Amino acid sequence: MDAIETASPDELRALQLRRLQQTLRHAYANVPLYRRKFDEAGVRPEDCRSLADLAQFPFTTKDDLRETYPYGMFAVPRERIARIHASSGTTGRPTVVGYTQADLDMWADVMARSIRAAGGRPGDRVHVAYGYGLFTGGLGAHYGAERLGCTVVPVSGGMTERQVRLIADFEPDIIMVTPSYMLTIVDEMDRQGIDPRATSLRVGIFGAEPWTEDMRREMEQRLGIDAVDIYGLSEVIGPGVAAEVVETKDGLHVWEDHFYPEIIDPGSGRSLPDGERGELVFTSLTKEAMPIIRYRTRDLSRLLPGTARTMRRMEKVTGRTDDMMIVRGVNVFPTQIEELILRVPGLAPHYQCVLDRPDRLDELTVRVEARTGAADGKALARDLAALVKHNVGVSVRVDVVAPDALERSAGKARRIVDNR
Repeated sequence: MDAIETASPDELRALQLRRLQQTLRHAYANVPLYRRKFDEAGVRPEDCRSLADLAQFPFTTKDDLRETYPYGMFAVPRERIARIHASSGTTGRPTVVGYTQADLDMWADVMARSIRAAGGRPGDRVHVAYGYGLFTGGLGAHYGAERLGCTVVPVSGGMTERQVRLIADFEPDIIMVTPSYMLTIVDEMDRQGIDPRATSLRVGIFGAEPWTEDMRREMEQRLGIDAVDIYGLSEVIGPGVAAEVVETKDGLHVWEDHFYPEIIDPGSGRSLPDGERGELVFTSLTKEAMPIIRYRTRDLSRLLPGTARTMRRMEKVTGRTDDMMIVRGVNVFPTQIEELILRVPGLAPHYQCVLDRPDRLDELTVRVEARTGAADGKALARDLAALVKHNVGVSVRVDVVAPDALERSAGKARRIVDNR
């Protein structure tokens, strides 16, 4: 383990304060948005004399990243950017994040730390089934596993039959994947007549979407593995912000030497003490290319004392404060669905997104009204389902209903019906 993982609380807090003060100076000096926001809030970097003083500083939101698209949040010259990642945007503008080589090294370090906490060791074979590309999951897992000294099998997502064959042939020790897709892989093992408990896998590191303790128990029983959680988001670094320790599995230890967590009341923005549930907020402590100050994640959790490590734990994310849906690891927004509905002649912009969990896996049904006089509802449903699959990357069911069949509201439309 890194020495800081079991350092004294006083040593950790002193390190955090030094790094926080440097981050605030770096952001203020090099990012116009932060200079403006700090000035408007009447604070300057030198006003941060303790960790508690961070609460005086303004929040950063996803809208800030969209408004400064593509490079406005970068705090170093573009020539120093070694890599760019981006998340899918709901308005045509994704959130863009940049990394210097030092940032990439830090990211590999915290991912290696996370994999080791989950039970991985040098020499292990790691099957990476997260998506590669602009999504941070695949490459984050890849370089972290290599940093730990593992052998990486960079499979990426999809092609489930091939996933099963490679697991059987290459005999990996660890798999890194979304929990819902892991269940799909297990079902394919059953279909092929392969006993999931007889494979070489001994650890599953699952992230990118919420999953329950019941899901953990099912995967551990069906696969004969240790199933551990990992947390991250691209705006902060990617996966590896926090991770479970395999010996305890009692929440995710936040790597607080690099990411400072807070919990706030989602409505008022007031800071909440450890133990209270609210919205998770992160400040980066060591990022060069894109320091992030008090980023509102919209994830709901609470902070708890450390157990297996000095650093505090975050409880499994229990939900979000906004209307984002996560369907089998894919972020889906009602506005994305609406944009695609409007591209199908014959469909009216009256719709609902219905979430169900009939057999462990989340399913999304789009209920949408046909326009008056529209002829073939089945054809319209096929067209919309194909557009969603192509543009959003998730399979949905489409239920085309008669005009005026959906409820109306005098205020905000009820776009999401969650039956899970």
